Amino acid sequence: MSPEERIGSHVKRAEQALLAAKNAALKPAGVTVPQYAALLWLAEKPGISAAALARLCGVTPPTMTTVLKNLQERGLVERSPHEWHRNVLETRLTAEGRAVMEQADAGAVRVERALAAAFTDEERELLVRLLGRCGEVLDAQR
Repeated sequence: MSPEERIGSHVKRAEQALLAAKNAALKPAGVTVPQYAALLWLAEKPGISAAALARLCGVTPPTMTTVLKNLQERGLVERSPHEWHRNVLETRLTAEGRAVMEQADAGAVRVERALAAAFTDEERELLVRLLGRCGEVLDAQR
């Protein structure tokens, strides 16, 4: 099977282009794509554990630990023991973290809108369905 015939090659190329565009868009906010993803989910789910956040962001727990350590050192998140589960740390955005997330999100949304604008409504819906099917097929292979 030639590289041009492999769907995975095309998915990977699109993913790399998306990450490069988002990295450039996030640069003024001073965050990476994984850091932005963590900040975005923390805005939606304050107090979430690092393990749950890692699942939402599609990274491993050790990677998320590093991401959160770096964000905490910059004062963008704060972590405190859970009220009932002392070995679980709850993570929340600080005021500065929320401001950085909002700045980063504006850049990320510009990238998403530019990408969406390249497709008709029907094409976008089809692309989302097809990518969802890719995920289901690949999940079943594990």
